[in-house]
Amino acid sequence: MDRDEILAELYSLRDRPYAALQAATIPTVLPERIIGVRTPALRSLAGKLFRDDGKGAFLAALPHPTFEENQLHAFVIALEKDFDTCLREVERFLPYIDNWATCDQLSPKVFGKEAERLLPAIETWLGSGHAYTVRFAVGMLMQHFLDARFDPAYADRVAAIRSEEYYVRMMVAWYFATALAKQYDRILPCLEERRLDPWTHNKAIQKSLESFRIPPEHKAYLRTLKIRRSRGNKAGPFSADDDREENRR
Repeated sequence: MDRDEILAELYSLRDRPYAALQAATIPTVLPERIIGVRTPALRSLAGKLFRDDGKGAFLAALPHPTFEENQLHAFVIALEKDFDTCLREVERFLPYIDNWATCDQLSPKVFGKEAERLLPAIETWLGSGHAYTVRFAVGMLMQHFLDARFDPAYADRVAAIRSEEYYVRMMVAWYFATALAKQYDRILPCLEERRLDPWTHNKAIQKSLESFRIPPEHKAYLRTLKIRRSRGNKAGPFSADDDREENRR
């Protein structure tokens, strides 16, 4: 499939009300760049494109003008079964990701099978100045290194992140809320010792209190760890309660 064929397919799947919903929940993407194709249809098209001779040309054609082409790109990469090829394509794509949805939905299956091989790349991504590359790195640590592969050093690395980017700070908070559900005793010192910036610290606690996976007695103690903020202390370009991307999960 060439780009004209891909675009024709995308526009044939267009849902205008859905496009309006996406424009409201993905504010870093201009509304005119959003066609309005639902995720199951994009995944189906990705499977078709993955098997097509035009896949290489599509993956090389960066940056993509539309949100859906970026989504399609992420879903095609996720189907790659060879670790080295997949990692190479992810690293080529990361600098062009411009929104939380594409970042979070880029989840290659092969990474879960050989997660330890990801660690050098994750360390590099964490040091990137690109918000969504950092967010992706934290997401990979959350997805692959909070269970049997968990090491407190990974949590320390995430706690050390300092960023003014809302979508980085929210991912760090989400990481710690998930970590508290899975590794409570080993993660708790990060909050007790206030290793996170105050906004992210409080947001992690908020997300933990909303979680069904954390027992009431843990929630009661977490409430006592909230940091009181002085008047006029603002978190950044969005309000502390602006969880628009979390509400889409």
